[in-house]
Amino acid sequence: FFITLPEALPIAVVKRFLGWFQDFGIPVGGVVVNLVIDKEKVGQDAPDFVLNRIAMQDEHMEEIWRSFPDVRAIVPLFETEVRGVEMLERTAAYLFA
Repeated sequence: FFITLPEALPIAVVKRFLGWFQDFGIPVGGVVVNLVIDKEKVGQDAPDFVLNRIAMQDEHMEEIWRSFPDVRAIVPLFETEVRGVEMLERTAAYLFA
Protein backbone atom coordinates (compact mmCIF):
# COMPACT_ATOMS: atom_id res chain seq x y z
CA PHE A 1 0.00 0.00 0.00
CA PHE A 2 0.98 3.60 -0.55
CA ILE A 3 -0.19 6.50 1.58
CA THR A 4 -0.78 9.89 0.01
CA LEU A 5 -2.24 13.23 1.01
CA PRO A 6 -4.61 15.38 -1.04
CA GLU A 7 -1.72 17.67 -2.06
CA ALA A 8 0.29 17.97 -5.27
CA LEU A 9 3.71 16.74 -4.10
CA PRO A 10 2.58 13.57 -2.28
CA ILE A 11 0.39 12.63 -5.28
CA ALA A 12 3.34 13.08 -7.66
CA VAL A 13 5.59 10.97 -5.42
CA VAL A 14 3.09 8.12 -5.22
CA LYS A 15 2.59 8.23 -9.01
CA ARG A 16 6.34 7.89 -9.47
CA PHE A 17 6.65 5.04 -6.96
CA LEU A 18 3.70 3.17 -8.47
CA GLY A 19 5.39 3.42 -11.86
CA TRP A 20 8.61 1.98 -10.47
CA PHE A 21 6.78 -0.85 -8.76
CA GLN A 22 4.90 -1.65 -11.98
CA ASP A 23 8.17 -1.60 -13.95
CA PHE A 24 9.59 -4.27 -11.64
CA GLY A 25 6.40 -6.31 -11.45
CA ILE A 26 5.89 -5.62 -7.76
CA PRO A 27 2.20 -5.73 -6.81
CA VAL A 28 0.71 -2.85 -4.85
CA GLY A 29 -2.28 -3.36 -2.60
CA GLY A 30 -3.72 0.07 -3.24
CA VAL A 31 -3.58 3.67 -2.09
CA VAL A 32 -4.76 5.19 1.19
CA VAL A 33 -5.50 8.91 1.33
CA ASN A 34 -4.72 10.46 4.71
CA LEU A 35 -5.49 13.77 6.46
CA VAL A 36 -8.61 14.65 4.45
CA ILE A 37 -10.63 17.46 6.03
CA ASP A 38 -14.20 16.34 6.69
CA LYS A 39 -16.30 19.04 5.01
CA GLU A 40 -19.39 18.02 6.96
CA LYS A 41 -17.71 19.14 10.18
CA VAL A 42 -16.68 22.55 8.84
CA GLY A 43 -19.14 25.43 8.82
CA GLN A 44 -19.28 28.21 6.25
CA ASP A 45 -18.07 30.55 9.00
CA ALA A 46 -14.76 28.67 9.18
CA PRO A 47 -11.58 30.70 8.62
CA ASP A 48 -10.62 31.33 5.00
CA PHE A 49 -7.52 29.20 5.51
CA VAL A 50 -9.66 26.14 6.27
CA LEU A 51 -12.10 26.82 3.42
CA ASN A 52 -9.19 27.27 1.02
CA ARG A 53 -7.62 24.00 2.20
CA ILE A 54 -10.91 22.20 1.60
CA ALA A 55 -11.15 23.62 -1.93
CA MET A 56 -7.54 22.60 -2.60
CA GLN A 57 -8.16 19.10 -1.25
CA ASP A 58 -11.28 18.75 -3.41
CA GLU A 59 -9.23 19.48 -6.54
CA HIS A 60 -6.52 17.04 -5.51
CA MET A 61 -9.07 14.35 -4.62
CA GLU A 62 -10.33 14.54 -8.21
CA GLU A 63 -6.75 13.90 -9.36
CA ILE A 64 -6.42 11.03 -6.89
CA TRP A 65 -9.61 9.36 -8.16
CA ARG A 66 -8.42 9.76 -11.78
CA SER A 67 -4.88 8.55 -11.12
CA PHE A 68 -5.41 5.78 -8.56
CA PRO A 69 -8.35 3.51 -9.32
CA ASP A 70 -7.38 1.37 -6.34
CA VAL A 71 -8.01 3.83 -3.49
CA ARG A 72 -8.65 1.58 -0.49
CA ALA A 73 -9.48 4.12 2.21
CA ILE A 74 -9.94 7.80 2.96
CA VAL A 75 -8.74 8.70 6.45
CA PRO A 76 -9.85 12.08 7.80
CA LEU A 77 -7.79 14.70 9.55
CA PHE A 78 -8.58 14.02 13.20
CA GLU A 79 -8.67 16.67 15.91
CA THR A 80 -5.58 15.07 17.50
CA GLU A 81 -2.74 12.92 16.25
CA VAL A 82 -3.22 9.16 16.19
CA ARG A 83 -1.80 7.99 19.51
CA GLY A 84 -3.22 5.39 21.83
CA VAL A 85 -5.74 2.62 21.46
CA GLU A 86 -8.82 4.83 21.06
CA MET A 87 -7.32 6.78 18.15
CA LEU A 88 -6.01 3.58 16.56
CA GLU A 89 -9.51 2.14 16.73
CA ARG A 90 -10.95 5.26 15.10
CA THR A 91 -8.36 5.10 12.34
CA ALA A 92 -8.92 1.37 11.82
CA ALA A 93 -12.63 2.04 11.34
CA TYR A 94 -11.75 4.03 8.20
CA LEU A 95 -9.05 1.66 7.00
CA PHE A 96 -11.14 -1.48 7.31
CA ALA A 97 -14.64 -0.15 6.59
